Order: sequence, then structure tokens, then C-alpha cells
Amino acid sequence: MTAIAGPPSVTVPPQEALTAPQGPGRGAMQRSETARPRPESGRRIFRTAGPVVLVAAIFVFAIPRFASYRSVQSSMGAMTWPQVLLVAAAAAASMATTWVMICSVLPSIRLRQAAVVNLGSNAVANTLPAGGALAMGVSWAMLSSWGISTADYVLYTLVSGIWNVFARLGLPVLALLVLVTATRPGAGLIAAAVVGLALLAALAAGLALLIRSESFAVWAGRALQRILTTACRLTRRELPPGAAGWLPGFRDRAGALIAMRSWRITAATAASNLTLWLVLLACLRGIGLSQAQVPWQTSLAAFAFVRLLTVLPVTPGGLGITELGLIATLAAGAGHRDVARVTAAVLLYRAVTYLPPIPLGAIACLVWRHAPGLIRTSPHNTGPAGHRPASAAVPDSRYRNRVT
Repeated sequence: MTAIAGPPSVTVPPQEALTAPQGPGRGAMQRSETARPRPESGRRIFRTAGPVVLVAAIFVFAIPRFASYRSVQSSMGAMTWPQVLLVAAAAAASMATTWVMICSVLPSIRLRQAAVVNLGSNAVANTLPAGGALAMGVSWAMLSSWGISTADYVLYTLVSGIWNVFARLGLPVLALLVLVTATRPGAGLIAAAVVGLALLAALAAGLALLIRSESFAVWAGRALQRILTTACRLTRRELPPGAAGWLPGFRDRAGALIAMRSWRITAATAASNLTLWLVLLACLRGIGLSQAQVPWQTSLAAFAFVRLLTVLPVTPGGLGITELGLIATLAAGAGHRDVARVTAAVLLYRAVTYLPPIPLGAIACLVWRHAPGLIRTSPHNTGPAGHRPASAAVPDSRYRNRVT
């Protein structure tokens, strides 16, 4: 990956700064140089503090308007051991299906390696503002240490990301069809389903054209280069070299992968999303909410709506936004007496899906750095087309040292 350099800076040697005449032009230049980092620093502070303030406001002011934390604690404390085991089993199954999905896109790695990659990257993404970029760095360092080439990693990131977007866009459509069998769907779900279906059709058609038409891939690559050129000009950054060849190169490799494993990737991605919803349903039933109080169709609709709402990572792991969206959607259909238990079920769902990857991810990173023999396999890695040159493999220590 090519680093994008920022605008060049002007450095004045100490002696020249003391002896050069301080005319109006030079003074203006020095003032502009000293003032230039301030907007960037301000934006960086806002990007870091903004999500933290938003999450704090949601948990301090918004969620207590539905139910007090004391009532939430009381509802969770009333759970029996079979209910706790049900929630734990659903959460474990949800994590395992995510690892299977990673293996479906990267067939050259084992399930335990996919677990380490997923847990380690999620630990970063769930704890740091804008942690998604850092999580990609962690996953890249781990996969590189096992011999995954740069081209295979980029292909894995793009294909898994595209399929995940497909799943998020398709879930509202599925939820709408299911909810029709139980009750009349709301206007919000109908609008989300229509938007999701339109975007899903457009993206699927675009991907099909990109894979099947070389001329369209060349045209799309040039369009991407123009967009990147404009974006780099506005941000005063240099255009990455070879941007026009990104999409044609992706087309060649993705076509082979999709032709061989599209059904496996689709099934694994669908299972990963649906088992995550089953965790929410298990929490609702574990708290004591029956089918008559919160139908499973309603929980699927709420889950689909919030998944679509959190496509853009405003907060780490959708923290705060997911909780508020689920509580508001489920509480709208529940009775006044059930709002406290709905809030407890949603917070329990987020606790068992958001918190465990943090300590487990820390353990996974420690094992990867200090006991790699526990997860390393024999060097049989191959790319999506069944061949990867031996030069793509790199020493383990070189990439393990990148993550501190």
C-alpha cells in the first residue's frame, strides 16, 4: 500500500531565520506556516472527541428516558441459568460464523487464524475512535505474517466488504416480507426496504458489469481516478500511483474468486448476519419477553433497520447508535410495562456481542506475537486462483513488529 504524502512544508534554517529580513511577504509566509496545522488539529480533535461525546450523551440522557439502569439491572438479575446459557451459546455461534465467513473468502487460512484476525481487529475497532482503519492494519499485519500477499489481502477486504454491504441492504427487504405475515409494517421499515432494494440492485448490477465487462472496468477505473484526483486536490494530498488500474486489477482477481466461491461466501455472510440477529432474539427471550410481547418478526425488522442505519461507522462498532435504535424500534411495539425489559434485552445483546471481543482480542494479539506456533500452519497458502508466488511470503517477525 502506498502512503499518501501531505503537502510539503517549508523549513527555515535557524541562522537564516535570524539574519533574513522580515518583510511583509516573509512574515505572511511564516504566519501561514504556523497557522496551517491548526485546522487539521481541530478536525482531528473533533473526529476523536465527537464520537465520545455522542456515545456519552446517548447513554447518559437518551437511554434512561426509556428505562432506568436500576430496572435494567433488576431484569438481568432475574435471568435463570438456562437463559444465560442460551444467550452465551448464541453469542459464541455468532462469532464462529464470522470466522467461517473469513475462511470462505480466504480459503488458505485455517479457522483458528480467522478467529485471531477477527478478534484482534474487533478489539481495536470496538475501543478506539475511528478504529476501523487501525483494525485493518492489525488484520493486515496478522495475515501478512502467515504469507497472505498484498493482492490477496486487498481482495479479501473488498469482497468481504461488498458482501457485507449486500447483506445489510438485503436484510430490510427480508424483514419486510417476514413482518407482513405477523403485522402491518411501519413506514420506516418500508422506506428502508425500498432504499435497500434499490441500492442492492444497483450495486449488484455494477459488480456484475465490473466482473464481466473489461471496457466497463477500464471506464470505472478512470472515473475512480477522477474522483480520487478531486478528493486529493481538495485535501492537498498526492494522488496514489496506479489508481486507474485498481479496478481492472481487482476485476481479474475477484472474477476468479467469485466464480469459485460465490455461493460459499454468500451463505457464510448470510449465516453471520442471521446468527447475530439470533443473539438479539435469545436476549429478548432470556429476559422473559414472549412471542406475544415481542414477536420474532418484529425483532428481525428492528435488527435489519439498525444494521442499515449503522452502515457508516459514526461511532466505534456503532456504540450508542445501535442501542438507541434497537430500543426505540422495539419499544414502539411493546407495551408500557415491557419497555424496561426491552431496554435490558438490548443492552444485554450489545454487552455479549460488543464486549467479549475486547479481552479475547487482546489475548489473540498476545498469542500471535509471543506464541505464533499455536496458530501458525504449514506454508501451503494459495491465492484465489490457486497460485501465489513464493516471493509474496514475508518473515513473520517483520510484520508482527508493526503492531505494538
